[in-house]
Amino acid sequence: MPTIKIAHSPDADDIFMYYAIKFGWISTPAQFENIALDIETLNEAAIEGTYDVTAISFALYPKIREDFALLRTAVSFGEGYGPKLIKKRDKKLRRNFKVALSGRHTTNAMLFKIAFPEARIIYKNFLDIEKAVLDGEVDAGVLIHESILDFDESLEVECEIWDIWLELAKKELPLPLGGMAMRRSIPLTRAIAIEKALIKAVEVANTHRAMLAKMLLERNLVRIDAPTLDKYLDLYANDKSITMNDVQLEALDRLFQIGYEHNFYECPIQARDFMIPHEYMDSRG
Repeated sequence: MPTIKIAHSPDADDIFMYYAIKFGWISTPAQFENIALDIETLNEAAIEGTYDVTAISFALYPKIREDFALLRTAVSFGEGYGPKLIKKRDKKLRRNFKVALSGRHTTNAMLFKIAFPEARIIYKNFLDIEKAVLDGEVDAGVLIHESILDFDESLEVECEIWDIWLELAKKELPLPLGGMAMRRSIPLTRAIAIEKALIKAVEVANTHRAMLAKMLLERNLVRIDAPTLDKYLDLYANDKSITMNDVQLEALDRLFQIGYEHNFYECPIQARDFMIPHEYMDSRG
């Protein structure tokens, strides 16, 4: 059986969505080997074509579309929430304030750059951003993942990336944050089988959420406590993570259009055009 390398981030929603496979709760069409890395490392690895299947920031996808298909599953969208720009309380930010972002290819970085074109940006692992603000290394930072739920009381939210998204999207659509992509060099029938296995894994994880969350906590596979994990999964690993719906696809198309309008991409794309065609197997009967 061939081995398929699947890379995901170490944050709670990615681990939750993958570990139904790791714990053997579903059958797979190949031997899956998982690798956990921070999201910007995964984005850079996707550009290099390192892994067979990888988590990515949605904003990166148009840049890797020739080499990777966009998957329907294991997606994270914000609905009224998302990454937060934080600073010390009562600090006034100048137009060219120094800010720490979690990576140049992240969705929050693209939206931030559009909203704050004069900010001076440095990039850090998302786990180090809060400390950089507290230590005065930067004036502000954009928190992502679990860090949006619990940060030092001396900090306050300057701006929600959600609000930037609403202003740019000109319509209330979910904020596309992260998804999965698969190398196009994988034969189509195998690619379809792999994606269907991943969809099933996310579905099973969501169905048995309480049991899986308990197992992850008992094995110290997540960095947060039980109440925070429960809240975080409500946000980013829920029934809308199983397979993208029409509204999510519309939001993704809008993100790609915004990126094109602001010169992040060479052309606008439609998400559906870059997905694995499951209908191929249906047509074979």
